[in-house]
Amino acid sequence: MTHVKICGLTDPDLVRFAAREGADWIGFNFVPGSPRRVTPEAAASLLLQVGKARPVALMVDPTDAEVDAIVALGFPVLQLHGAETPERLAEIKARTGREVWKALGVATRADLDTANTFVSADKLLIDAKPPKDAAYSGGHGQVFDWAILDGWQPAAPWMLAGGLTPDNVASAIAATGAPAVDVSSGVERVRGLKDRELVRAFIRAAKQP
Repeated sequence: MTHVKICGLTDPDLVRFAAREGADWIGFNFVPGSPRRVTPEAAASLLLQVGKARPVALMVDPTDAEVDAIVALGFPVLQLHGAETPERLAEIKARTGREVWKALGVATRADLDTANTFVSADKLLIDAKPPKDAAYSGGHGQVFDWAILDGWQPAAPWMLAGGLTPDNVASAIAATGAPAVDVSSGVERVRGLKDRELVRAFIRAAKQP
């Protein structure tokens, strides 16, 4: 069965709801300027609602001090969504002892070759490349050409992101063989605010037999 990550939650009731509906991971966004950003103080309360889901901290080019502050909250997974190098990822992984994921925007096979340089990543999150001049790297609701994944041999376990919705996630899984999927804007009716029915529909569509 496909695993599901619901990312960018900011409301404790929705965190609890997503976990109860079967989300495997719940992502908390610490990126300045994002409409889904949470503070460490807010995250401490949100973490109380995750149930059996695993919480994931989304960060962009974090300093050691920022990493340490997030780890101190108890996050078992760190997701790097910036310009971090393979060496920086390995350094953060060694420093924290946590699971570390790397998110990368792709549009071509060459981008997938770049993704495969992150050999120490615990998971590769393959997303659509953001629009030029975008203020942040994810959550733009854009789909990339899934055909570029044909025959790709990932260097680490991977997850599909980028423009997924309750309407297209089953097709995306069928087309790519993705073992896991990630959604943020695709379960929002208002930017930055998750919708319960869309969250439920996405999880059910992704996990259907």
